[in-house]
Amino acid sequence: QVQLVESGGGLVQAGDSLRLSCAASGRTASMYAMGWFRQAPGKEREFVAAISWSGGNTNYANSVKGRFTISRDNAKNTLYLQMNSLKPEDTAVYYCAGGQRRGAPPELYEYDYWGQGTEVTVSS
Repeated sequence: QVQLVESGGGLVQAGDSLRLSCAASGRTASMYAMGWFRQAPGKEREFVAAISWSGGNTNYANSVKGRFTISRDNAKNTLYLQMNSLKPEDTAVYYCAGGQRRGAPPELYEYDYWGQGTEVTVSS
């Protein structure tokens, strides 16, 4: 089993930056792809970014491309999401996910493990 714990969320103003972290523990050797998803109030959970085990393959939602950067440190079992130029529409609960798939898939069903989420609120 794998446990994922997110941190780094908070309340910021439009244009600010935040860095989210996701610490993985347990059977992390079984986890390859990792990703970030988000869910705004009243909306479905949506893909934000994903990264392959080596970090050589990344994938971003069009809405965050050029503003967000996903990275991982396998030695520390930690996933990151650097979020710059934040907008009010980025307000959501952000979830870390891990899966046994190769590559950087964008679909929720590709992921086997989920964190509890960290809340990000961007004020205008």
